[in-house]
Amino acid sequence: MERLGRDFYLQDAYEAAKAICGKILCVRQPDGSVMRLRITETECYMGEEDTACHAHRGRTARTDVMYCQGGVAYVYLCYGMHNLLNIVTGQKDSPQAVLIRGVEGFSGPGRLTKAMGIDRSFNAVSFVDSDLIWLEDDSFSPVLEATPRIGIQYASEKDQARLWRFVKEKGLCT
Repeated sequence: MERLGRDFYLQDAYEAAKAICGKILCVRQPDGSVMRLRITETECYMGEEDTACHAHRGRTARTDVMYCQGGVAYVYLCYGMHNLLNIVTGQKDSPQAVLIRGVEGFSGPGRLTKAMGIDRSFNAVSFVDSDLIWLEDDSFSPVLEATPRIGIQYASEKDQARLWRFVKEKGLCT
């Protein structure tokens, strides 16, 4: 397997969300072992123009990490109980991110972070050179289904309808 480098994370979130689905999410555990699970579901969030994106209202203390150059984690607390993992993508000052919604064995972004031990201490950690969290590529290429994103009722109808959620179809690869 090959660890993904900086260039991979510089693509926009739409392309990255498709490319990340099927990659291996690697998280070093407290005992030193590495948990590796294949990503099965992603969603993209495309900057200040996307009313579903946290950066829609501009740069804040919470969204500051989204304005970094692609390749860092954006982890935030949802509903006061679930840590959700996003991967910042694209160029510096262009706030985009890919939400990791599912991995093999765990559907739901809160379940996967709990299972893998990901919390807000991972926020702003580099996927490029950290030994805590990274993505690996084993050349697996899943067949993806594109659907509307989930849980964004606050967004405009246009943004709610976008097919920006990507799900690995069960058992299928190219």
